[in-house]
Amino acid sequence: QVQLVESGGGLVLAGGSLRLSCAASGRTFSSWPMAWFRQTPGKEREFVSAINWSGDTTVYADSVKGRFTCSRENAKNTLYLQMNSLRPEDTAVYYCAARSITRYGGTYSAISDYNYWGQGTQVTVSS
Repeated sequence: QVQLVESGGGLVLAGGSLRLSCAASGRTFSSWPMAWFRQTPGKEREFVSAINWSGDTTVYADSVKGRFTCSRENAKNTLYLQMNSLRPEDTAVYYCAARSITRYGGTYSAISDYNYWGQGTQVTVSS
């Protein structure tokens, strides 16, 4: 059974930084495309960033481009999201997601592209 566990969320002042981690258990994490999404109450879950299986290709939502960096360490079965220059509008629950049905795949940005999800970690940015 695959489990994804996010950590690293918290409360930060605007302009600050946080690094989220997503630890994956089981099977062949290193071959899966991965992604980060976020969600605020009353809104749909939205795409933040995606990374291909090897980590050499990443894509970002326009709202985070230039501020967030997605990376992965396959030897540790871990996905990261470095978030800099945080803004109050970045406040959300952040989720990591895995696409285990495509080994050695590229980047995917739709919720329906992913079949495993973590439980989420809260990020709150105060002004």
